[in-house]
Amino acid sequence: MYFIDVQGTLISDKDKTPLPYALEFIEHLNKNNIPFVIVTNNTKRSDFKEYLQHLGFKFKYYLDPLMVLDDRIDDEVAVFGNENLKNIIASKYKLNYTNPKYLVLSVGIYSSDDFSQMIEFILNGAKLIAMHKTSIYVSNNKRYPAVGAIAEMLKYATGCNYDIVGKPSFDFYNKARKLLNTDFQNITMISDDLIGDLVGAKELGMKTILTLTGKIKNEKEITIKPDLVVKNLKGLLDVK
Repeated sequence: MYFIDVQGTLISDKDKTPLPYALEFIEHLNKNNIPFVIVTNNTKRSDFKEYLQHLGFKFKYYLDPLMVLDDRIDDEVAVFGNENLKNIIASKYKLNYTNPKYLVLSVGIYSSDDFSQMIEFILNGAKLIAMHKTSIYVSNNKRYPAVGAIAEMLKYATGCNYDIVGKPSFDFYNKARKLLNTDFQNITMISDDLIGDLVGAKELGMKTILTLTGKIKNEKEITIKPDLVVKNLKGLLDVK
């Protein structure tokens, strides 16, 4: 059984089209009745599941951080990051950039003033919620610090901890696990994100497979050993 990451694993970070052998791998799993869950940290669009289906991916189970967020917030919130996420959250909760109860952090390009405002909110009691703990993201073939790295910086700056909604939080992985009705030990996590996805999965007892189609370009960049490293999903098409 598998948990399968999306961006950098199934689709390209550059143009959001299927990566080589991605459609074939999903077809292989379906053909051989191998259960799996599509697990993504997408927070930019509420129709991401439908977008993947439009690309030709056929799957039964899907989970993203927006499907977990409602379990974490119940009051006024300040959202930092992409505008689409702000709009999604604003449709459910009141935005407050004066004295919020929660501060939701997603992928974005932040200024010094943004960081200053976030620090003030946190020190005034706002609970920091990271939409996920992705370590880096890729844009135009360049790598940038992602939500996990920024959340860690804010933790260091304020001395306050933070909550995680998406991968690799226990609540996220556990919700995905329940879809397969099995134990973590029977699941293998496939991802291009070693720090943001695979380390947490391994700590829960899952097997881990790193694919070199996204954040990590070659094996020299691997700092923590996964169970298996593959160049792309072609290396997994013989799974029975």
